[in-house]
Amino acid sequence: MLVDIHCHLSFPEFDQDRNEVITRLSAEGVGLLIDPGVDVATSKKSIALAREVDFIYANVGLHPHEATNPVEESVFEELLTLARCPKVVAIGEIGLDYHYPDYNRTAQHEAFREMLKLARSVDMPVVIHCRDAWEDMLHILSEESHSALHGVMHCFSGDRVIADRCIRMGFKLSIPGTVTYKRSLLPDVIRGVSLDDLLTETDAPYLAPVPWRGKRNEPAYVGTVTKTIADIRGISLERATEGIARNAFELFRLPTL
Repeated sequence: MLVDIHCHLSFPEFDQDRNEVITRLSAEGVGLLIDPGVDVATSKKSIALAREVDFIYANVGLHPHEATNPVEESVFEELLTLARCPKVVAIGEIGLDYHYPDYNRTAQHEAFREMLKLARSVDMPVVIHCRDAWEDMLHILSEESHSALHGVMHCFSGDRVIADRCIRMGFKLSIPGTVTYKRSLLPDVIRGVSLDDLLTETDAPYLAPVPWRGKRNEPAYVGTVTKTIADIRGISLERATEGIARNAFELFRLPTL
């Protein structure tokens, strides 16, 4: 079973052909898809989609781009209510993003800490978005650390050193289609960690792998990500697929394969 643990299938980019996309991903052997929210509205859409399709689950989250100003307490309260809905399996995506010059560092930090506390209150893993902010990210995680804190670094973009630090803190690394790009650091990371530490995602509709780079990404393409991981590690596609699926089902506490 192929797994796509981070796909925005509920986003408007799929409004015209969502059913066809679901048909294609099923035909390619994708048996688990997790749709993450990035704010209250998208979290509701993720939950609605998960309710419609048996093998789709939802995350409830607040993307750092939504923290351009201090976030009102009512937002966290509503996300907490949504997190208790059936088929919600994690809190995410949450995190830090310093890529664009107009980011609000203080607001992002406050929102991230609140979402980590929310995850602790509902005893769920976290799905973390980190872009150009690794040191602050790891610092906050160390300060907010507790025995149950664990989850996944979504769309992992760090190097081997960052990868090892994340794994030691209890996080798995989710590999997107960028692993197929020529300048990607991910092959070195994939060779240096255990298969037990890896997950697969598309982050669709973004970051399509080669040969679809530049086009709309689809969850059906997660098989290309999985095969690339298998080739880098020098193992069979079957072994990679089975191991990664097991990692996903265990992390998100889903019924056994």
